Amino acid sequence: MKICVLDNDVIDPKVAPTYTSYGAMFERLLGAAGAHDWSFDRFDTMQGQYPASFDDYDAVLLTGSRADSFSQAPWVLALRAQVVLLLQARKKLLGICFGHQLIALCMGAKVGRAPQGWGTGRMTYQWHNHPLSQPQDRTEISLLASHQDQVLELPEGATLLASNAFCPVAAFVVEQHVLCVQPHPEFVEDYSAFLLGKRRALLGEALYIRSIDSLALGHDGAQMARMMVAFVEGT
Repeated sequence: MKICVLDNDVIDPKVAPTYTSYGAMFERLLGAAGAHDWSFDRFDTMQGQYPASFDDYDAVLLTGSRADSFSQAPWVLALRAQVVLLLQARKKLLGICFGHQLIALCMGAKVGRAPQGWGTGRMTYQWHNHPLSQPQDRTEISLLASHQDQVLELPEGATLLASNAFCPVAAFVVEQHVLCVQPHPEFVEDYSAFLLGKRRALLGEALYIRSIDSLALGHDGAQMARMMVAFVEGT
């Protein structure tokens, strides 16, 4: 499998030596989840980097970003134009956080600020039974979140995979060609803690402490990654 990674942000220089980029975090996560024979090409969309053609790729992965998917920034508009074409071509797409929101927006769904404020730390979602689920009898999934925007309605033609009261559209799938997830399966606890520390004043002390404490409970990032691998490979 050959995967195009559209990397939509730059990691803080303080932790870049450890994590490199969001694209690199996904390469490590998916490799550990069974994608041993996959190859990855990363493109910095903020710098206008894209492959000459998407035809050679089995799937395209859109990472998270601190940017708004509904931004009018030139690089975001250019990315949305690319995603519209990929949707029209029914290219297999994986979208995470910002990528999840941007794909939904390109499908005509409403995306905006979460009315409840920031979603941070470990969050648990109801997992709706779907053939993608492994095992198929699971009813919940817990992942690490970091977002102030979210998808406000399920895109037309999509099937809801995960939801909770805070984030009603936490994950969705469109047939065999789109899989989108609002939280971050690629995050590890130390990286989430770093982001929470950066935003401590913005979040407020109560939310910060609650979010930090939640990281000790573990998460299902590896489980979600295995589902992503199965989705791309069609198994």
